[in-house]
Amino acid sequence: MADTQKLIRHRLHALCPYFAMFPPEFVRRFVEEYSKRGDLILDPFSGRGTTLLESLLLGRRAIAADINPVAYCVSAAKANTPQLDDVLAELDGLEWMYLRRYYDPPVKPALPEFFEYAFHPDTLSQLLSLKTNLNWKRKRDHRFIAALVLGHLHGEADRSEYYFSNQMPHSISTKPDYSVRYWRAHNMIPPQRDVFDILRNRAEFRLKMGRPEIWGHAALCDVRDVARVFPEQCNQVRMVLTSPPYLDVTNFEEDQWLRLWFLGGPPHPTYGQISKDDRRAGATGYWEFIRSAWRGVVPLLRNRAILICRIGAKNIEPELLMRRFIDVVTSVWPKNQMIARPSISEVKHSQISVLNPKASGCRYEMDFECAVR
Repeated sequence: MADTQKLIRHRLHALCPYFAMFPPEFVRRFVEEYSKRGDLILDPFSGRGTTLLESLLLGRRAIAADINPVAYCVSAAKANTPQLDDVLAELDGLEWMYLRRYYDPPVKPALPEFFEYAFHPDTLSQLLSLKTNLNWKRKRDHRFIAALVLGHLHGEADRSEYYFSNQMPHSISTKPDYSVRYWRAHNMIPPQRDVFDILRNRAEFRLKMGRPEIWGHAALCDVRDVARVFPEQCNQVRMVLTSPPYLDVTNFEEDQWLRLWFLGGPPHPTYGQISKDDRRAGATGYWEFIRSAWRGVVPLLRNRAILICRIGAKNIEPELLMRRFIDVVTSVWPKNQMIARPSISEVKHSQISVLNPKASGCRYEMDFECAVR
């Protein structure tokens, strides 16, 4: 049983491997230390759904929210994981629709040059069919399939036969003009992939060992609206375990533009259309955003709830980051109590350093443990 649980944990955590702010072990440590089975855990910046899934696997109830559709899709797929047989049946139906040209619009969508270089024509045709026919916002099985697509939409084609695209990082979507120049310079052509066969293979890999016994809930919403979205959970949350966007570090909307396109967005990077708070460069606006985020979760918390937060920044000294964070928490919960002194860890393999070793990104992360309210 322990080995089975370990396999379920590993395979579902890796459902869509874009960069995460903390590993499952980080979540497990605090969930086991500060909560018991049946307690309710909240992550209002759910990202890949690490807190949500780990909490469910540990027998806790869990809710999560994120304003970004990619994060929501992946988190919701983990919150309520379908049966393997149901996913395979849906894939058969979706492939039938593709083969019968159920997806056959009068005019093919006008896509930028990037897509010609990024995907083999047959692979792109299958992706467009899925893009049209997946009802991922409403159907659980479709949402899991969409999350599988997001995990394999692009990546290192020379390392894995499961990525659909020409050579790209699996973590972020590189910008279109840069990508095309790179592929041309290296005479790279996109591989032909059978999307449906790969999705069946990956669904079996992810689900054949089982799924969490407890279901959670995820919402597509702004953190400031989380209490309105989860009214039945007011005054019930035992612990908030989360990692907000870091100060002036990454732009999720830009970095995940291709995955956002698959979920219905435009076929190019966008800025500030999904969230004005995606990448805050100015300290004043950033800390006001964090303050408003904590105010948004207040109605959901039990008395003496626990706040566990991992945060990072660029071009700010650790002591100043610590003081600013504590000031913001105190402005929302004047009677808060720091359980331990914040711990600092070096970021050895940050997203920006992996893609550009000469770039200057987030060099450290800081973990806070607070009793609030």
